[in-house]
Amino acid sequence: LELKRMSVSKDYRGRGISKALCGEVLRFAQARGYGAVVLSTSMVQVAAQQLYEGQGFRKVSAFSPSLLGSLLCFQIFHYRCNLPGRT
Repeated sequence: LELKRMSVSKDYRGRGISKALCGEVLRFAQARGYGAVVLSTSMVQVAAQQLYEGQGFRKVSAFSPSLLGSLLCFQIFHYRCNLPGRT
């Protein structure tokens, strides 16, 4: 299952909403038999990286999305969370 574009309004950040949403996605995926949840985020989204890593996601790869991205050393990170009982 791929988690795409999760966002919480700036006015509501810091209240545990992102953590709750992420947890619900993981429960949803596991209940439906998915083996893992994957997602992508950019190197500048440090808070998102910390959230995902705190929820059990592990960085599995990184890449530059374009030649300009390569020149600017900008990367996109791919994350994966294997769900219990699955690989």
